[in-house]
Amino acid sequence: MRVLRGKTAIITGAGRGIGRAIALALVRDGAWVCVNDVRRELAESVVREIAKEGGESFSFIGDVTDEEAVGCLVQECVQQWGHVDILVANAGIAQVKPALELTVQDWKHMLEVNVLGVVLCNVAAAKQMIRQGSGGKIINACSIAGQQGFDMLSHYSASKFAVRGWTQAFAKEVASYGITVNAYCPGIVDTDMWKQIDEEFSRINKKAGGETFREYAARALLGRPETPEDVAKLVRFLAGPEGDFITGQSIVVDGGIVFV
Repeated sequence: MRVLRGKTAIITGAGRGIGRAIALALVRDGAWVCVNDVRRELAESVVREIAKEGGESFSFIGDVTDEEAVGCLVQECVQQWGHVDILVANAGIAQVKPALELTVQDWKHMLEVNVLGVVLCNVAAAKQMIRQGSGGKIINACSIAGQQGFDMLSHYSASKFAVRGWTQAFAKEVASYGITVNAYCPGIVDTDMWKQIDEEFSRINKKAGGETFREYAARALLGRPETPEDVAKLVRFLAGPEGDFITGQSIVVDGGIVFV
């Protein structure tokens, strides 16, 4: 059942990994999707995948930390389809580094992408949704590291705790406009980002490649690594009508690693 038929969705960081899986999932539910990424070749590759499935999408190349670019992202969606119904603020970065070695630049880059990027996209999308007067869905990328701090990922954890707090606060401010704001908290997902994390842990801990990923993934009670599609299923639920009465929540989808 194509429960999102006629709805439009903006997905940031949608060129690969979790963002790509979310884009494909929402298209399969009938949504028209704007695929945002900073890398043109990745975004356009996902647009081609969507076209092969008979879906409708377009790519928008832009940095979520650039307020002007974010405004253009929302307006491009409006020009294409007339409205914005769903925003998935998925773009994010990670870095493995001991807290005592973090530089000011490390902190600035992490918070600019993972926090400011989410905030700018949320505000721009919400303003458009308010102008439309028909409500909307805002869904943010959090993490189990936003529920429990992880060593060697201190600034990443801090950024995700910030997203969780923002999600709660912003939900309260826009609820009267019929806009829900929620977040998804993945665990150890088999993506390029986790390959990068694994490589960085391997250098620090002098472990073989893949060992850290396997160790962390083994913590899941359900006995397997998480896939991007596992996360996309939750986002589909929140974006669709069955998620209409959920707001201000940061929902863990990790196979049973962190309990909150």
